[in-house]
Amino acid sequence: MSDPLSQRKSRYEFNKLQKRLRRLTGSAITDYNMIEEGDRVMVCLSGGKDSYTMLDILLALQKVAPIAFELVAVNMDQKQPGFPEQVLPEYLSKLGIEFHIIEKDTYSVVKSVVPEGKTTCGLCSRLRRGTLYGFAEDIGATKIALGHHKDDIVETLFLNLFHAGRLKAMPPKLRSDDGRNVLIRPLAYCREADIVAYSAERNFPIIPCNLCGSQENLQRKVIKEMLHGWDKQHPGRVENIFSALQRVSPSQLADGDLFNFLDLAIDRSSQRPQGLASEKSPDDSQSIAPAIAAVNIVEVL
Repeated sequence: MSDPLSQRKSRYEFNKLQKRLRRLTGSAITDYNMIEEGDRVMVCLSGGKDSYTMLDILLALQKVAPIAFELVAVNMDQKQPGFPEQVLPEYLSKLGIEFHIIEKDTYSVVKSVVPEGKTTCGLCSRLRRGTLYGFAEDIGATKIALGHHKDDIVETLFLNLFHAGRLKAMPPKLRSDDGRNVLIRPLAYCREADIVAYSAERNFPIIPCNLCGSQENLQRKVIKEMLHGWDKQHPGRVENIFSALQRVSPSQLADGDLFNFLDLAIDRSSQRPQGLASEKSPDDSQSIAPAIAAVNIVEVL
């Protein structure tokens, strides 16, 4: 049994964590206008730490938000062997929130189509996504909330970069290809480590994924390990990578669809800004002279 001092310290640390996650989630929602007055938000629950945390934080923010919106929890039972069907209904009933369990055997479809040893995540995600999109319309949902966090977004960037040759990640807000649904990722600013700690403290009834989570050869796991190593050796690197996704300069890349390189030409009609030196400025020698002198002094010493 821990002493009172340790308990107070533990509560203090958890309160800090909770405030940070709520603040970051609120910032993401505001920055991307994820939730608006009168929205009916379908919160997708997989039974994992991310979706539990997302629902928990959205419920807390709903109580203090300056706008009114609804939350509807939805889980898709994909008929995986051993799936504990009673866990989510029991948990959601205690919360007193509206919820729905969609039963659809995508497990058998995936296992019959994907060869043994191959990654099932791609097909599984597409089947699940199609079903959830349709159900969102059936219940009148205006937004679909997914539990992806900042680490997921950065990992997806490198997965596409390394394996698809594309500069593409997961946007915090997305309209589906058919234009009939808007997806939001309220945890886009939150780090996975914080979500793991929060989930453990809240003691959510986690349901492991036996279909795809157990595949040790997933490329995402390789990318995750790479980023984890970077985070340890160079703290802040993952944060910088995510920031880069928010500060894109199309003219400094090479995509002709994003920037018109073909018609790029000299424009000397505007006046050169004062104080802007040319590449061969006569002042160059004067400006670098003190630096050269300093280097020479150091070499002599």
